Amino acid sequence: MDLFDRAKIRARQPAGPAKLAARPAPPATLSDHGVAAAHYHPSDDLLDAVEVALALGTPLLITGEPGTGKTQAAYFVAWHFGLDPAESVFKFVVRSTSEAQDLVYRFDDVAYFRDERGAAARREHVKRGPLWRAYDHGATSVVLIDEIDKAPRDFPNDLLDVLDQHAFEVPEYAAPGEDTYRVRKPADQPPPLVIITSNGERALPGPFLRRCVFHHIQLTEDLLRKAVERHRATDFPGLDDDAIEAGLAKVNELRRRDDLNKKPSTSEALRWLTVLDRRKVGADRLDVAPGRLPMLGVLVKDPDDLDLLTG
Repeated sequence: MDLFDRAKIRARQPAGPAKLAARPAPPATLSDHGVAAAHYHPSDDLLDAVEVALALGTPLLITGEPGTGKTQAAYFVAWHFGLDPAESVFKFVVRSTSEAQDLVYRFDDVAYFRDERGAAARREHVKRGPLWRAYDHGATSVVLIDEIDKAPRDFPNDLLDVLDQHAFEVPEYAAPGEDTYRVRKPADQPPPLVIITSNGERALPGPFLRRCVFHHIQLTEDLLRKAVERHRATDFPGLDDDAIEAGLAKVNELRRRDDLNKKPSTSEALRWLTVLDRRKVGADRLDVAPGRLPMLGVLVKDPDDLDLLTG
């Protein structure tokens, strides 16, 4: 579906809002990790790493280039064990200002200061974090700590005690006359599987690495093909075998180049094939140099790479 009528644009005639409103919705598998969980294809090495992390009760650290399915792995694990990913995956997105305490709880100092009820309202301003909510879940769960390499330097090591002891103090939640409030994992509940992802933007401290099971997602041509096969029926059902093969060949051609700053990942390949399907692009239009591929900006996101390919 073409949203832009080139003739109307040249004539300075607007198409109208109805055309924008009628655009087809993108496949949910491209934006909803819970929906996409059933389509995820993990490698055997990743499955082994999950089993080891579960057996040892330690966090699983997954690294890899952006877009290779690190975050999706957590939702896949929940789906695989019969859990509802929307309810049983507790996600914490790490930012440059994050503190380890944010994983367990956050106290809204500003709102508390403005609350005229004073100390009587203190508990109401404690916001439970993903780990605390996982303990309250009452069943097996997955805690996802996403992109830990974006955190301040001390963040990884500060997590160790909480993740080891499955308990933490919340002074702001203490009842009158008490010094603190202690949160513990329910004794009859297994600890959540903690999955931590990193894009490798900076090195993680040794003590933290020693406490994790490690897996690196290496995006191979075989893994990419399997991902495409799992998404084909939902994301790009209109592409025939020739178009799929031609598209995969072009993505792999770009990935094999040593002169690109940012090679296309699984995520970008799936989105590109979806666009090709929507635009009804056949294999004949893909038999071109990489710089002339349709919708190249979906695959290549670095301006220097674009200049190199199209120059």
